[in-house]
Amino acid sequence: MTTATSSSNSTPTEFAPGLAIQGFTAPLLLSQFKLIAFDMDSTLIGIECIDEIADAVGRKAEVAAITEAAMRGEITDFKDSLRRRLALLKGATLADMERVYTERLKINPGAAKLIAACQKVGMKVLLVSGGFSFFADRVKARLNIDMARSNQLEIANGELTGGLVMQSWGDICDGAEKRRTLLEVASLLGIEAHECIAMGDGANDLPMMGAAGLSVAYHAKPKVREQAMVAIHSGGLDRLLEVVRP
Repeated sequence: MTTATSSSNSTPTEFAPGLAIQGFTAPLLLSQFKLIAFDMDSTLIGIECIDEIADAVGRKAEVAAITEAAMRGEITDFKDSLRRRLALLKGATLADMERVYTERLKINPGAAKLIAACQKVGMKVLLVSGGFSFFADRVKARLNIDMARSNQLEIANGELTGGLVMQSWGDICDGAEKRRTLLEVASLLGIEAHECIAMGDGANDLPMMGAAGLSVAYHAKPKVREQAMVAIHSGGLDRLLEVVRP
């Protein structure tokens, strides 16, 4: 079996318009892989949920600036950046979040097609997000995703407290936790790391992308595009199927 292996010395080459690859020879077969892990915000969906919640309390510019810096990798402590942003969300309501979901959250093009293609060849699908379970659990259900891990907002009297709820694995799903989750799920399913695909757009996706057999950047920040084995610059998530054929 030919496997994809990353090469730190390679430079991206255009595989097709708006689609670059590096470190392996394409096309690969989708059936070579057994698990695919997706980031949520700006990968599976077209928004950063935290920025849109902040908009409801008049703090979008402040929060979005921190989000953007964290995504580009300029703020290296994701946990600290998330705590700073969460504090600014204090007082946002469940109704505000419901409006974000119904009015602003859109599934990105090609998501359903890619997930269906993966499941058709027997792959498991994992959503692992530094975003929030309020949205991630609904996206999981809408896209028929097998498993999801995300942060749980602390709510009191219908309002956000600015904190998170401690879960069995911890309180903040950062880059290290994303990587750990991917490898833990793979291990439990008897899947090797090289049989995993990881797809994201921001700096906190790089640890899990680095652990996977195939890393995919979707409309990503420059730092992520440079390191990914596949970079989708234009079109939908299903463009991965041009490189990894069903």
